[in-house]
Amino acid sequence: MSVLALVPARGGSRGIPRKNLVPVAGRPLIEWSIEAALRSRTVDRVIVSTDDPEIAAIARAAGADVPFQRPAELAGDLVTDLPVFQHALRWLVADGGDLPELVVHLRPTSPARPAGLVDLAVEALRAAPGATSLRSVSPSPVTPWKLYDIGPDGYLAPLLGTLEAEAFNQPRQALPPAWVHDGVIDVVRPAVVLAGSMSGPRMLALRTPGGGVDIDRPEDLAAAEAALGPDGPSSA
Repeated sequence: MSVLALVPARGGSRGIPRKNLVPVAGRPLIEWSIEAALRSRTVDRVIVSTDDPEIAAIARAAGADVPFQRPAELAGDLVTDLPVFQHALRWLVADGGDLPELVVHLRPTSPARPAGLVDLAVEALRAAPGATSLRSVSPSPVTPWKLYDIGPDGYLAPLLGTLEAEAFNQPRQALPPAWVHDGVIDVVRPAVVLAGSMSGPRMLALRTPGGGVDIDRPEDLAAAEAALGPDGPSSA
């Protein structure tokens, strides 16, 4: 029963150049995700998938394995997570290893994970054999019941519900709650990834009310610094 933590970290970035190596709370950004995995009692191996030699060197120094270099064709701006994870799992098998029981997806851009969150996520999916994956979600800042599409005629149409029901005119408190995938942590079964999905049809929810921090623009760095603080994330 093995659990692999995979940290995808390509060298390129449009919003913040060399984002995965930018110092955050005194350390390269990628180190926070590596540390979260290494501190977990359920994770057996931590692998960083990168195309960048400098990221690879820093990841190794932080205690992660970097047993392969990610192909350049899997490091472009428009490459999704799926082929990156498929490449890593197929490499493990080709190298003579076995597929893990579970794969934990730790994005470097969400560094402020509470201590214990990784174990909480792994144990939750283990306890739900019918689930294909687990995803952390936070309350959506905008309810989809108040979102519209604009038709070719220029008129608004609600994305959810009907014009007659007028859910978009209801107070937010009267509408069903909505949750957004926040990217703080995902856990997925390897067979699901190899079959062509990062989630599968039955996604177990792990609610993270704080929502963490997603670093995409330079102004997000200050929020990450504040969330991490001088002593790192607090407990889950």
